[in-house]
Amino acid sequence: MNWFDQSIIHFLNSFAHRSWFLDAVMGRISSNDFIDGGILMTLFWWAWIKHGEEHREKRELLAGNIMATACAVVVARLLALSLPYRERPLREPLLHFTLPYGSNLQTMIHWSSFPSDHAVLTFCVVTGLWMVSRRLGIAAAVYGLATNIPRIYVGIHYPTDVVAGIVLGVAMGCLFKVPSLRNIVGAGLSYLERYPAYLYALLFACTFEIAEMFDSFRQLAVLGARTVMLLTPGELNAIGIPLLVVLLCALGWLRWQKHKAAA
Repeated sequence: MNWFDQSIIHFLNSFAHRSWFLDAVMGRISSNDFIDGGILMTLFWWAWIKHGEEHREKRELLAGNIMATACAVVVARLLALSLPYRERPLREPLLHFTLPYGSNLQTMIHWSSFPSDHAVLTFCVVTGLWMVSRRLGIAAAVYGLATNIPRIYVGIHYPTDVVAGIVLGVAMGCLFKVPSLRNIVGAGLSYLERYPAYLYALLFACTFEIAEMFDSFRQLAVLGARTVMLLTPGELNAIGIPLLVVLLCALGWLRWQKHKAAA
């Protein structure tokens, strides 16, 4: 246990289990999807409308940031699975952690704490907002820190988990400033802007998932993985062939729509 993590956790944990109200507020901030991601996505949509109507390059940055955030979460999960397992502070016996009121000792059991997915996602979005508006980016960064500290307070993450998550999130957020990637985003945005119904439906779905920290998608992915593991090869073929047919039909329909629009 390094001194940085230990000193900060011991300081914050000294306030735990003293006030039911303080523990409840910290617990709610650390687990509420609207507080954690919904506010940031509200800022995203504000920036999309406010700064994007007359500045196309800013909309390209915001669209690229959506893609960067999804990639950042995937990278964070791969790191958590690849690096040595790190137990959550609330279950670390060497810390003698005092559990706040309302906390559950089984929270995120068997999930490595390093790096913080929440910090990665939050600060990837913050970076995108910073590129569009410095004032908005500063406000989002302050808010991002305010929503990450409670996760240390309730024992979900170590401070170094959060610091590593911030660094990774900012790095991934800057990824789509690379000209070649910006060009890809710009081309995709130009295509989708011809079909605004599809564009805004897609943006809504993406920002909804980011707002809830991809929780719904994770649940479906876990369910899908468990289902595949339980199916026999014959059952997999029975499911896979119809799915392939549906995919080919969808691709054919998209090609037809493109040909129809060009004509």
